[in-house]
Amino acid sequence: MTSPPRSVRHPVRVAHLGLGAFHRAHQAWFTQLAGDGSGIAAFTGRSADAARVLAAQDAVYTLLERGAEGDSATLMEALGEVHDGADLDAWRRVLADPDVGVLTLTVTEAGYRPGSSAPARVLDGLRARHAAAAGGIAVVSCDNLPDNGRVIRDAVLALAEPGSDLEAWIRSEVSFVSSMVDRITPATTDSDREAVRRLTGWDDAAPVVTEPFAEWVLAGAFPAGRPAWEAAGARFVDDIAPYERRKLWLLNAGHSLLAYHGLAAGHQTVAQATADPALAAELERLWGEQRTELPFDAATADEALAALRARFGNARIEHRLAQIATDGSQKLGPRILDPLRSRLAAGREPGRAQLGVLAAWAGHLLGPDVRDPGATALVERLRETATPRGRAIAVLEALAPDLTDLTDPLAERIAARQQGAHA
Repeated sequence: MTSPPRSVRHPVRVAHLGLGAFHRAHQAWFTQLAGDGSGIAAFTGRSADAARVLAAQDAVYTLLERGAEGDSATLMEALGEVHDGADLDAWRRVLADPDVGVLTLTVTEAGYRPGSSAPARVLDGLRARHAAAAGGIAVVSCDNLPDNGRVIRDAVLALAEPGSDLEAWIRSEVSFVSSMVDRITPATTDSDREAVRRLTGWDDAAPVVTEPFAEWVLAGAFPAGRPAWEAAGARFVDDIAPYERRKLWLLNAGHSLLAYHGLAAGHQTVAQATADPALAAELERLWGEQRTELPFDAATADEALAALRARFGNARIEHRLAQIATDGSQKLGPRILDPLRSRLAAGREPGRAQLGVLAAWAGHLLGPDVRDPGATALVERLRETATPRGRAIAVLEALAPDLTDLTDPLAERIAARQQGAHA
């Protein structure tokens, strides 16, 4: 079977930038389960490949939930339209539609750095909406950055002409919503596609594999309405910061630790690295250092960590460490350095495991197959520096110049890494 019949095509109520696996496992899943008839017009962020493949099968695909006990397959029909992100006519048409009340983003942490095209794309869409007098809209960031709604708001406004009608309209009519998202979604493999074929009888070219767990917490206004995401379990709160920190400082930080230590130890997936006793002990050490900085009681933190142990240990989810290791220069600030700063501000010692992640990342940058455009200058500097102390200075000056007092303890961790130690 080349493509299953689409049972319904929902009218587009949501636009999305960043048509990747995570969006299709998370925001599209929440939108479909909302059950209120909202459809999504999704645009690729970089390559047009995802749109091309999905368009060939009428924008439907299989979501394969891979739990410890087995697999379950869901036919996903939330995508009403899929487009190459370079199709500016389609982009402007969708954003100028008054029936579209929400624009969601999954452009990764790197998509918010200076020079990224994502804020310019958002501004271009908002300009089309303003020109069409289509009314306000909510822009919802779904990337792993603290206060991500404010981050995209600041980036968009920095590109708008000061004092222009467009800038004034954005400030008064456009809401920038912060959100915390969580669902482990590894890259799809050929074996995953074969599993979908066995379960469904459909030769799906674009299935998505994910875990059963999913969480979405949002804070902000929706001036033009939104899908009933709460029907699928989304939570709407006044203060999102505690939830962001819990996710970034426990799950994401744990992933970074396992990626940089685990790849150096020869592991390929999160589950493999978690099963390594030395890495598991280092992970627990990191969690112990990070949890003290979270505004949750002990029971709540214990519950969150218990869930993470089970999720990380799910060997049926092949979450590749190489995928997690990309763009560390953008990820380690909110995941490791912010909680490290919190420890220092509270008068606590810097975390050994926290510094160990930075040391392992420095070692990773000197290895093959590094994908981190934001660290190009640092890589060259590390290659020119032979001593652990020199490399510690380079790392801190690149990522956290306010923390150069930590040069010597970080140098110790780098030296330990060079000797083959985990800590």
